Amino acid sequence: MYAFLMTIHIAACLLLILVVLLQAGRGAGFAVFGGGGDQMFASPSGSSFLKQATTVLAGTFAVTSLMLTLLSSRVGMNSVTQKNLKVPVAPAEQTGAAMPPAVPSTPAKAE
Repeated sequence: MYAFLMTIHIAACLLLILVVLLQAGRGAGFAVFGGGGDQMFASPSGSSFLKQATTVLAGTFAVTSLMLTLLSSRVGMNSVTQKNLKVPVAPAEQTGAAMPPAVPSTPAKAE
């Protein structure tokens, strides 16, 4: 499961980089002499394939990041039902008179 999510995560990262770099920049002159500021806050007209792909890949990246974080923190943890529990069993008591009960011996007193 971890390897599968890691593969999806890396693929989403690489595709996200590619899709973002393919998009045309807006407001490139905004920082230099104040040009292009009106384009910066305008809503985009329509939704292109690259913008939808960016949204899907960003969501995939976020979800796989969270899932990988959760799985990496639980690597050593297993469910109780998955463990092979070996409960020590006390040996059964012997029945019968194999050994007489111990009687405390008292030293004989000389009077």
